[in-house]
Amino acid sequence: FVNRPSIGTFPGSDWTERIQSSLMSIIPKGLHSVTTMACGSCSNENGYKAMFFWYRARERGGNVDFTEEDITSCMMNKPPGCPTYTLLSFDGGFHGRTFGSLITSHSKAIHKMGIPSLDWPMAPFPHYKYPLESNVRENKAEDQRCLARVEELIEQYNKKGSPVAGIVVEPILAEGGDIHGSNEFFAGLQAVGKKMGSALLIDEVQTGGGPTGRMWCHEHFDLPEAPDIVTFSKKMLTGGFYCKEEFRPPHGSRIFNTWMGDPGKVILLQTVLKVIQRDNLLQNTKVTGDILYQGILELENRFPHLINSTRGKDRGTFIAFNGVDSKTRDAIINNLKHKGVQVGGCGDYAVRLRPALIFQPRHAHILLDRLQQVIQEL
Repeated sequence: FVNRPSIGTFPGSDWTERIQSSLMSIIPKGLHSVTTMACGSCSNENGYKAMFFWYRARERGGNVDFTEEDITSCMMNKPPGCPTYTLLSFDGGFHGRTFGSLITSHSKAIHKMGIPSLDWPMAPFPHYKYPLESNVRENKAEDQRCLARVEELIEQYNKKGSPVAGIVVEPILAEGGDIHGSNEFFAGLQAVGKKMGSALLIDEVQTGGGPTGRMWCHEHFDLPEAPDIVTFSKKMLTGGFYCKEEFRPPHGSRIFNTWMGDPGKVILLQTVLKVIQRDNLLQNTKVTGDILYQGILELENRFPHLINSTRGKDRGTFIAFNGVDSKTRDAIINNLKHKGVQVGGCGDYAVRLRPALIFQPRHAHILLDRLQQVIQEL
């Protein structure tokens, strides 16, 4: 805690054991290893690099050696040393504010204005009609529309010499408005990536760590196989990414920085994971989330002229609903503050809930009571 070590060069003698008992104890099924980082943005940045390294090696038939031309051209920011690869991201997605992650972020203009960017493809993410059970046909068509556009964009960029090395997506587009995708959409997205030769990175910076009732939100999707890379931060205390074995960089120093995370955060994470297990907090989040979801849905049915699109069923406490307009949404958030309740806004109309894992049913009833008061007073 006093002298922070450079983990990449001088890891402590207990580092391997601490990683095994913390991050590796909750590694998503089907993934091989973990690399620690400091924050969500740098976790994504380095996950992106891992996809590019993988794509280059596959493009060369598994050969990871550098040519003299690679070495010379990369120092001038030119191919073949610096290839013209791209990543596909989604409208409304958010992956960070550093340069590479910002290219794939499309949630707020203020994040991007005045900063140079690159011509990388951006696809539409499904926007569903709610309630879901009353709009099955329309929402299925929306999935198919978005998946068709993903495939079309990958083909388009591949043909013009900007191959799409990977697809970058959040399980729930949080900053963009808590926009949910169906299990069928994510399975279809993985299938398109496989068909087109693009890797799949799932950004669990906001959703990882248990708020959806599972340690990793993508576990809800029942994908045929694991995503290629999963990034994390926030509730996980430390940043980093998990990956399949073939996405481990083949050379030293290709994924590297001074700190490579923070061992102090991993020590804290060890205890956090013990408490999650001891107090059955994932189950608590499921139960509490069901109460919140049903309660907000009842309020929506009573006040459809003020709120709508309640979403997050079976996603723990990772729940959101919309105000009928931005003014109504902002009034709900501000008035709840005056009643001692903190909620957040995202996108143009959404109110999002982000309680801690220790948020219990009795707390949910307090929130619902205050929310009803606020809505009735509008």
